[in-house]
Amino acid sequence: MNASERGKMASVSTSLLESQINCRPSRGHCVYFIGIGGIGMSAVARILIHEGCIVAGSDLRTSSLTSTLEEMGAKINTKQDGSFMSSETDMVVVSASISEDNLDLKTARKMGIKVVKYSQILGSLMKEKRGIAISGTHGKTTTSAMISTILKTAGLDPTFVIGGEVPDIGGNAHLGKGNLFVAEACEYDRSFLNLTPQVGVITNIEEDHLDYYGNIETIVHAFGDFASSISKEGLLVVNDNDNNIAAAVQKANCKVETYSLSNASDWYGEVLSGGSGLKRFRVLHNGKLFDEISLKIPGSHNVLNALAATAVCTFIGVDKDSIKNALSLFHGANRRFQIIGARNGITVIDDYAHHPTEIRVTLRAARELYPEKRIWCVFQPHQYSRTRHLLKEFSRSFQNANRVILADIYATRDNDYEKTAMNAMKLYEETRNTGMDIQYIPQLSDIVNVLYSGVRPGDIVMTMGAGDVWKVAYDLVSRF
Repeated sequence: MNASERGKMASVSTSLLESQINCRPSRGHCVYFIGIGGIGMSAVARILIHEGCIVAGSDLRTSSLTSTLEEMGAKINTKQDGSFMSSETDMVVVSASISEDNLDLKTARKMGIKVVKYSQILGSLMKEKRGIAISGTHGKTTTSAMISTILKTAGLDPTFVIGGEVPDIGGNAHLGKGNLFVAEACEYDRSFLNLTPQVGVITNIEEDHLDYYGNIETIVHAFGDFASSISKEGLLVVNDNDNNIAAAVQKANCKVETYSLSNASDWYGEVLSGGSGLKRFRVLHNGKLFDEISLKIPGSHNVLNALAATAVCTFIGVDKDSIKNALSLFHGANRRFQIIGARNGITVIDDYAHHPTEIRVTLRAARELYPEKRIWCVFQPHQYSRTRHLLKEFSRSFQNANRVILADIYATRDNDYEKTAMNAMKLYEETRNTGMDIQYIPQLSDIVNVLYSGVRPGDIVMTMGAGDVWKVAYDLVSRF
């Protein structure tokens, strides 16, 4: 590379750095969100509204999130055809799922409006405070919600952006007056590398988002880069029983603390009771008793999430009584083992699980909570590519259910090849071959009809998926 080429490369690097630095809107700026109904996008939009920005945006689907934003003054449309893009717009924010052929995005670029990624603007917000970033294939939302709940209960008034609505603390976002910023850090598109946290968490690392990463080695490498992004004076809290994490943390330059349900870890959780599905456990820190904690939410995976939250908040300086009390009152995030209703002796639960591991641990928690009851699992696969890459794993994830109903695949970010290469019938056949009692019912409205006529008192109905399968849970409760 000659001097001229090196100069051009340096110029590009400098411009990219300046782009990250200059993506912070100020009071009075007009900010347009493409995909504003996304859980992370809506959270940042809420924060900017509170800061005095003028917020508008588009999303193909309306939801409670978009309704809340409209109540706060945001102008939202569902066309995404470029017609709503104002010449007064100062900045456009896009989620990772927005492609370059999106008409809103094309219009913004044609008009010369500055375009930034959601993760960039999230990173710019975090730089102004003491950042706490929670990453991992699973458990990010619950762990982020636990940490935010503890900090808020302790009177530290954190700012937070969470990938799920948490009713106990006012939703999925809050602009706090304190110096702490809690953010759920998504690994897709290496988005979490735009953050500059002082404290980080890695809950686990598994194969996911293979449409972007391709293989587990690339995923581990990205998490390694995330580990190296934690400031040297900070802390990285990691699951001790994950070989992929063990490889990733080799890049960390900060103090690392481990947690697990085995006593070799820095933070060790010893489950004392859980016959009812709800967990009481003893926490040991470096071999010494920290305290006993009880959780209202079921599952050993949530004990692990609570250990991570305890480690982070102890490092921040929260006393153990505040941690214990906050966790004992924690009711969880929406769409995380959320009981939608109980009618005629039938309990209907909704969960966001859309990865084989998430399905497996959630159904295991349900079986612990309801050992003698018949469990129906209504699963809507999320993405053709994820279903194709993890087909075998999905087929073996339903073992704690008595009956499974499979809906059509919810498409997002899928190209034509993926839609041709995979379909829900293939997952149905693979699952049926494992011996599961499974039905394939493509349409959600038909699923509600089948459930209404098939369930009986004492049954448990669980809807699972990252798409719109939650509608089945609400419609079924309404029918009852």
